[in-house]
Amino acid sequence: MTTRLFDEIRDWMFETALPFWSNQGVDRVNGGFVEHFDADGQPAEVDFKRVRVIARQIYVFSHAALLGYEPGLEAARHGYRFLTENAWLGEDGGWARRLSRSGEVIDSTPDLYDLAFVMFALGWYYRASGDEQAWTWVGRTREFIEARMRQPEGGGFVHELPAEGWRQQNPHMHLLEACLACLEARPDPEISRLADEIVALFRDKFFDLKSQTLAEFFGEGWSRAPGDEGRWIEPGHQFEWAWILANYQRLTGHPTADLARALVAFGERHGVDPVTGKVFNGVRDDGVPLDRASRTWPNTERVKSAVALYELDGTDPMPVITQSARRLLDFHLNAKPAGTWIEVFDANERPVAEKIPSSTLYHVFLAFAEALRIAPRVS
Repeated sequence: MTTRLFDEIRDWMFETALPFWSNQGVDRVNGGFVEHFDADGQPAEVDFKRVRVIARQIYVFSHAALLGYEPGLEAARHGYRFLTENAWLGEDGGWARRLSRSGEVIDSTPDLYDLAFVMFALGWYYRASGDEQAWTWVGRTREFIEARMRQPEGGGFVHELPAEGWRQQNPHMHLLEACLACLEARPDPEISRLADEIVALFRDKFFDLKSQTLAEFFGEGWSRAPGDEGRWIEPGHQFEWAWILANYQRLTGHPTADLARALVAFGERHGVDPVTGKVFNGVRDDGVPLDRASRTWPNTERVKSAVALYELDGTDPMPVITQSARRLLDFHLNAKPAGTWIEVFDANERPVAEKIPSSTLYHVFLAFAEALRIAPRVS
């Protein structure tokens, strides 16, 4: 049974999804990648390409190449060239947030979320290609973030320039993920220092160990936002942070297992439907479900959290991997065209198929790759 599940995961990745996205998902006319597909499976006629999507697809194809998918490196290189030739605005501008279909800058806003994914993509592309110029771009990206995006008070970084609205933990999570991806590629003391800083901020400000909750939105000094915004908890992020912190411990030796365990405990207790096994989009900090719909990505993050606890504590990952992978394969990934997904199922388990966002491939591919990585040990 376990072996069959891993075979299904592998087949979906390498026989179905990657062939679709390395062919129909690559924009061979204008460069880069298709931003999203319409619900009927046709490339959407939109006049923009988000840099975060370009970066995520570079990651997918770089990782796929490292796993033996032969067309992956060429597809990653295609995206890398489009990104570096069009989206860099110089030492004072960093990376643009949004390009036109053919690569003109249409939104030059420095956005920490996007910057984190660019750094993540560059780290993975360097691993796959060995291109030293990609590592130079990693350094430029980190230097821009530290020089221009730092929050004047309280530590951490602003989510965009100029900063508006609540301060946010989520871009920091992806920046830490990017740091770890780069450290997997090669040692770097500045990246290690930045990773340590973000983990300290998580422990001191983002996460409350007593309630086991990770807030999303904060005011000055990283106090939780007042009212409903401060009480909003995303189970998917609880699971995602747990996996990232487990990787941080593995790479640095600095203990974070207490944080990972607490994140997963709250997520499993309050963020998973006990009947269907789906992961809710959002709950309140006391565990009350606020959004019982389920997007694709929170279910992928639950898979990764099971891998994290397995590698930290030896906890059997298969009950969670089986339930969530089956949820993904039978519901979200049971879509047309094959290799795509139904992005959302509402609270009543009805599919919401307005579009097929390319950005979701990062979540599914990474989660499934993690499941396959431990498969020889648990099969």
